[in-house]
Amino acid sequence: MSSFPIPFNKPGVTGIEQSYIAEAIASGHLSGDGSFTKRASVILQEALGVPKVLLTTSCTHALEMSAMILDLKPGDEVIVPSFTFVSTVNAFVLRGATPVFADVREDTLNMDETKLEALITPRTRAIVPVHYAGVACEMDAIMDIANRHGVEVIEDNAHGLFGKYKGKWLGTFGSMATQSFHETKNFQCGEGGALLINDPRHAERAEIIREKGTNRSRFFRGQVDKYTWVDVGSSYLPSEVLAAFLTAQLEQREAIQSARANLWHTYYDALDDWACEFHVRMPVVPEDCEQAYHMFYMLMPSLELRTAFIDHMKSRGILPVFHYLPLHLSDMGRKFGGEPGACPVTEDISDRLVRLPFYNSMTPEEQTRVIEAILDFDWKV
Repeated sequence: MSSFPIPFNKPGVTGIEQSYIAEAIASGHLSGDGSFTKRASVILQEALGVPKVLLTTSCTHALEMSAMILDLKPGDEVIVPSFTFVSTVNAFVLRGATPVFADVREDTLNMDETKLEALITPRTRAIVPVHYAGVACEMDAIMDIANRHGVEVIEDNAHGLFGKYKGKWLGTFGSMATQSFHETKNFQCGEGGALLINDPRHAERAEIIREKGTNRSRFFRGQVDKYTWVDVGSSYLPSEVLAAFLTAQLEQREAIQSARANLWHTYYDALDDWACEFHVRMPVVPEDCEQAYHMFYMLMPSLELRTAFIDHMKSRGILPVFHYLPLHLSDMGRKFGGEPGACPVTEDISDRLVRLPFYNSMTPEEQTRVIEAILDFDWKV
């Protein structure tokens, strides 16, 4: 638990999680792919209109599955934004692939599609756009480039569940997409994820990989009279306890999204004039994007002011946090050729970005305290 009266995050609960967990326990089936796993998967499949959803133990594992499905090998290249969580790249490095780091746009902080084509080589196998803060990447341009070069697109949609681009759900553009149900996400079960299969060609192999490389799913459907080891794989199934918790969350998705939308707009409306006066950059949401309301961030004028701002907020019992450090400048990133200046926007915004407390159960009183503390910040530091 955070020592701050107003933490950065509190895992959201709807109030029915415990009863669903008790129901799962009473069923006598707590391993993966029980009734709650199916219920949560069906909710996502029907809500998003995707052919197949496989719950996983994390978004990281969903990404690892996508790399296995593509049969990535040493020498293959995968284009990822430098401004993202390490799981986005680790999943592909684990298969021997080489990450190629892309810079992000100055407005949405998403992969810069105008710089993308220059990064493609004959060894490029996949492009992994990340919908930062639940605001869509420019998917028309990204899909056009990928299709012209015969490259797969895997959407890292950890932030973007139920966000849209030009009226279409995020996570439904690439051949596959990954979701996160970590406790910091809009919908959570502590640790969890999902792999969305948009290209039916990948569906059966995804099931096999998720079931330790066996055709166990076909056996339970009665398609084979016994199951056996048929491919590489691992154990990526979440337990029914996690699936029960997640089902409760997904069933309340409209109420959760409404609460988060209210928090986001309250921050924006209250801080807009202050931000203009002190040259603080607020989030940008293009007109053709319907955001998922995953977070509220600001870009401070400098690293020094961001540090002072965070210290000021902590002194008021409030915990804001920064976000990703440039992956291309990390110890591992440098081993893959990353060097200063390669992704200038990423290097700039990483030093200045700050995220405000933002969680499903945040009360109006708590948010008012945060806003008042922000407006009291002394810029003469």
